[in-house]
Amino acid sequence: MKIFELKCEAYLKSDIDLKNSFDVLSKFINHSIYANEIYEQNDKSNNIKNYCFGNFYPTESDRIYKKNKIYEFVIRSINEDFIDAMSDSLQENINSNYMKVLKTTKKNIDQFFIKELYSATPVIVTDKIDERGRQLYWSLDYNGDMIALQKQLQNNLERKLKQFYPEDIEFSNNFIHEIEIKNQKPQSIYFKKFRNSKEQLIRLIGNKFAIVPKSDDLSQKLAFLSLGVGLGEKSSLGGGFCLSKGA
Repeated sequence: MKIFELKCEAYLKSDIDLKNSFDVLSKFINHSIYANEIYEQNDKSNNIKNYCFGNFYPTESDRIYKKNKIYEFVIRSINEDFIDAMSDSLQENINSNYMKVLKTTKKNIDQFFIKELYSATPVIVTDKIDERGRQLYWSLDYNGDMIALQKQLQNNLERKLKQFYPEDIEFSNNFIHEIEIKNQKPQSIYFKKFRNSKEQLIRLIGNKFAIVPKSDDLSQKLAFLSLGVGLGEKSSLGGGFCLSKGA
């Protein structure tokens, strides 16, 4: 298995608050995707996103990314054709009020043994709908069931693996050996959405984790896959972008 990475240099046309940065990036990436007609045709039949992305870096102490400065962000995927198409499409997307991609650098990453995974952006795991029709998300205070959390993370990666690599695979164990919550309170990803002709700010609640995966081949395959497609849900909105530590 391989994953493919684009490191992108972005010039900001305006200040971007950290709270709004995921929304800006996800919309910019999404527009770049659907400007590419070949990928648009493929994506219509694929309801599982095959990419993930990280936030702007370096971070700013006042939590505001600055106008006229250059920052980097990373997109990863397990689809090389997608990454190649995005390399051009991101730079051709020049009409954003917020940013312009100046340069992209592609990197191919062969599977390697993963000692630890770290979620650089909040990992989103949906729970149930409450009596008021609101979507609830897994959190230690609200739910606290670590076994259920690990099961959902496992199931999500299994679905992605089976969709992108449809060979017959039997899963018997969870890929997680140890998991630790790294935040003291839940983390948030915000995005804007139009409902009833009004723009609303939607909040996704997640957590940042440190994970030690098991050492067997299938567990390592799932851990490596998470680097390319994200851990948990909402990777196309910035959720579950992971970093790793090798053996």
